[in-house]
Amino acid sequence: MQVLTRPLARLMRPVVDYALPPRCPGCGVIVEDDHRFCLSCWSGMQFLGNPCCDRCGIPFPYDMGEGALCGACIAEPPGVDRARAVLAYGDVARSVALKLKYGRRIGLAKLIAQQMVRHVPTENRQDMLIIAVPLHRWRLWWRGFNQSAVIADHLSNLTGVPADKELLLRTRRTPPLRGMGPKARHKMLRGAFELAKPAPARLKGRTVILIDDIHTSGATANSCAATLRKGGARSVHLLCWARVLPDAEPLTD
Repeated sequence: MQVLTRPLARLMRPVVDYALPPRCPGCGVIVEDDHRFCLSCWSGMQFLGNPCCDRCGIPFPYDMGEGALCGACIAEPPGVDRARAVLAYGDVARSVALKLKYGRRIGLAKLIAQQMVRHVPTENRQDMLIIAVPLHRWRLWWRGFNQSAVIADHLSNLTGVPADKELLLRTRRTPPLRGMGPKARHKMLRGAFELAKPAPARLKGRTVILIDDIHTSGATANSCAATLRKGGARSVHLLCWARVLPDAEPLTD
C-alpha cells in the first residue's frame, strides 16, 4: 500500500501547497517548505549549545574547558544532572510553544523534536528512557493532550530511545507557578509527582531524558528528577524547547 501512496502523495503535493502553502512556524508567512522558518524569524532565534555550563547549559561567552560549571551550579547544584534547551526564550520560541500548547498545532511537536535530537547523546542510548513532564489529569482533560508527551513520542521515533508516558504521574494539581519565587515554587510542587508501579523494574540504572517545553526556574524538573531517582533512575537529563536565561525579562504569559 505504501508503494502506491507515496507516488500519489508526490503528485498531490503541489496541489496541497497551492491551497495550503507552508508557513513559517514563528510568524506565519509563506515559506518554501514545511517546518522552515523565514529569514526574519531564523535570524532572531538564539540557539543554545557549547560553550556552556556542563550542568545547566547556561551559555558561556567563551570556552572555559571541559566540565566547566557556572557560579550558580557551583553554589547550588540543580536537581537535574544535566539541562539543555534548543533556544533561549524569545519571541519566536514563545510563539511556537504557544501555538503547540494552546493553538493545538500538534505538527509543531515534530519540529521541536527534530531540533532536540542534537542534544541527545549518541552513546549508550540503550540505557536511556524518554519521559515527559506529566500534566495533572484535570488539565490533561481540559487541554486534550500533553504537549511534552507528543514531543517525547517524536523524539523517541527519531532517536530509537523508548518513551514511557505512564511511568511519571502528576497526582496533585498545582496553580500556575508564574510570578512565584524559587522557595514558593519548591513548596508548591512538593509531593506533586509520583511513580506508577512497578517503577524500579522500568527505571533502575536508566538515564532519563526528561522532556518539557519551557524551562524557567527548574522547580518542576527538579521535583520530577527527585521522584525519578527515588524510583531507581541513575541520572536525569532535562531537555527543553526553550529556556529563560538569567538576564532575561520575566515571563508575562
